[in-house]
Amino acid sequence: MAIEIADVTATERREMYERRAKTLLDVKRRRTGEKRAVYKALDTDDHGSILMPGEVSFTAASNHPSGGSFGAQCVGENFAAMLGLLPAVVDPESSLLGHWYINPPRFRVGPGWPPDEEFAYAQLHEDQQRYSIISGIGGGQHFCPDLEIGFRLGWRGLLDMIRGYAADPPEGADPGFYEGHETVVLGILALIRTHVEAARAAADDLDDPVLADDLRAAADMNERLLTEPPTSFAEACQWISWVAIVTRMYNSAGGIGQLDELLRPFYERGIAAGELDDEEAIFHLICMFLIDTQYYQIGGPDPNGVDRTSAVSFVILEALHRMKATSNVTVRVWDGLDEDLFATAVQNLFDDKNGSPRFIGEKGMTEGFMRNGYTREEARTRVTSGCHWVAIPGREYTLNDIVKINFASVFDVALREMVEDDSCENSVAALWDAYERHMHRGIVCVKQGIDHHLKHMWKVTPELPLNLLCHGTIERGRDITHGGVDHYNMCIDGAALATVADSFAAVEQRVEVEGRLTWDELVDVLDADFEDAEVTRLMLRNIDRFGSGGSRADDYAERVTQVFVDAVKCSPTPDGYNCIPGLFSWANTIGLGRAVGATPNGRHAHAPISHGANPDPGFRDAGAATAMLNAIASVQCGYGNTVPVQLEMDPGITQRREGADTLKALIRAYCDMGGTLMNINILDRDEVLAAHEDPEKYPDLIVRVTGFSAYFRLLSKEFRQLVVDRIIAETA
Repeated sequence: MAIEIADVTATERREMYERRAKTLLDVKRRRTGEKRAVYKALDTDDHGSILMPGEVSFTAASNHPSGGSFGAQCVGENFAAMLGLLPAVVDPESSLLGHWYINPPRFRVGPGWPPDEEFAYAQLHEDQQRYSIISGIGGGQHFCPDLEIGFRLGWRGLLDMIRGYAADPPEGADPGFYEGHETVVLGILALIRTHVEAARAAADDLDDPVLADDLRAAADMNERLLTEPPTSFAEACQWISWVAIVTRMYNSAGGIGQLDELLRPFYERGIAAGELDDEEAIFHLICMFLIDTQYYQIGGPDPNGVDRTSAVSFVILEALHRMKATSNVTVRVWDGLDEDLFATAVQNLFDDKNGSPRFIGEKGMTEGFMRNGYTREEARTRVTSGCHWVAIPGREYTLNDIVKINFASVFDVALREMVEDDSCENSVAALWDAYERHMHRGIVCVKQGIDHHLKHMWKVTPELPLNLLCHGTIERGRDITHGGVDHYNMCIDGAALATVADSFAAVEQRVEVEGRLTWDELVDVLDADFEDAEVTRLMLRNIDRFGSGGSRADDYAERVTQVFVDAVKCSPTPDGYNCIPGLFSWANTIGLGRAVGATPNGRHAHAPISHGANPDPGFRDAGAATAMLNAIASVQCGYGNTVPVQLEMDPGITQRREGADTLKALIRAYCDMGGTLMNINILDRDEVLAAHEDPEKYPDLIVRVTGFSAYFRLLSKEFRQLVVDRIIAETA
């Protein structure tokens, strides 16, 4: 940067960077407001996306009679052409260039999936609808690239590699593979070049000579990145940012991986050479995090069991602490974790009250993944890189957090089948048998859908930018969905655990044991959505629910989980792909709830299903935090996919002398029990309630909605209500 380390004191440098960071945060706040004005609500991550400044004239080409754009070459050419037309985003206060647009021109036209008979899967539609299955067919990204490939080769090196293999393509290479990927890299280079030119022009118009010089330095840095791999800490942050910008605009990809290890060589070289200090490193990181909220991991063991914590890990946490904006950094908790890093992470969670960082348990993740036939060393290479998921960077395809089956729909189908079958004597045992049978049938449908996706996705929308950062894709000329990497572990998530566990327990207690309702009366009251039957609804609801501890609902939660795990793990997909079960609803609680009528736990028809593996709000009056952790630890699926806990805590805990130690102990205990991922909010319930009524009065309120964090004001009223319900119940 323009001011050399020796020119000013550390205090002066910090003050300068803090002033610039404040300006950038003000800009982010304004851009967030602009997005809300256009979209009204965005029930997903608060990414670093911004609105296009105006329309760009662009028409994507089609290569199909339907008018669609399919395959590596056509999609790659369209995407590259679109990148080359995008206006540059230059923030003079930032050390990095670029941002990504939430509303860029469409680079694909027509149908998203080819209408040809070859691609049809009508035979799956009935069961997909019956069990509210989110099939994942046509789903993009949701795996982790290996940025070290890019750090080693740079954009030019990647281009040379593609051209080298294209000159003598390997047998079985996907048609158009190399043409499409070459074009994408050229499009990325054009995008960077646009920013270089815009930064130099903007620097000439600045009155502040320091900002002007820094902007010229950023332009020079990016010009070097056109032909060379990154060598400095700033260049590495810029390289990550370009990956984030490009992949977000391609298909919303958001996983980077083990950030402290990725940046450590650049940091150590810069510090040793006297060209970098912590203040500058922190500022570069703030600029990178503001460009996009990618998913990162810090800490945790390397394959040999050595903790990855380094000075960079602390610099990352300090950048997040100063920024106090939305972010998605996860600390890997294990016995060898640096205690100072753990303490700093928890203190940041206390002080910043923005749901950051998150925590993931090494024991549950590694030992679980080993059950799929991997060594401990291999399992430890998987890193957090998404809302609730991990992957081996650049070597594993997973389709994490896409494929889901709705337990509530399975339950509803089973209940109605049993009651309508005159040859069957109605009982909880018969209901369970029907539920188990339909769960297995539903998972068969899910697995067939996964095979269909893997058979065809490479011909539809291949993973063009992310393929560049994988081991084997370029060498084989094959998309990651089509044999481009060595490891395929397909994620299948279950949703509505508490809804179903509590429903089983309610039916057992109120119908079978107490005889308060007959089976026919139960179905009638559900069909009427408890109309004129509020007393009955409350009777069904007021049982010892999942999470209360030692209840029948707790037993059913474990049984429901186990039958799901058994169905997933009893066999691979028909084409031989391994599947890994998890429990996670993401933001689908509302949508999956709309697919199901009233349920015996007292839930109204089409109301949201339960959140992830969490007990329903209000499940227990006292000791709820500990009870929740115990409950969710008991329903871990055990194969290396997460079953996250969403924990809401009152800010009063931060005022207690032992508050941080208490939370550290809770996190440790949960991870020691084999618990996987922890998302924690520390929020004032009164502030959240007030913000729910008038979101614009609280523009900086951030919540960890599920795996992702978001500005509360960007969420829809319906989605805000889900957060409010959790917080009211769990911080009471």
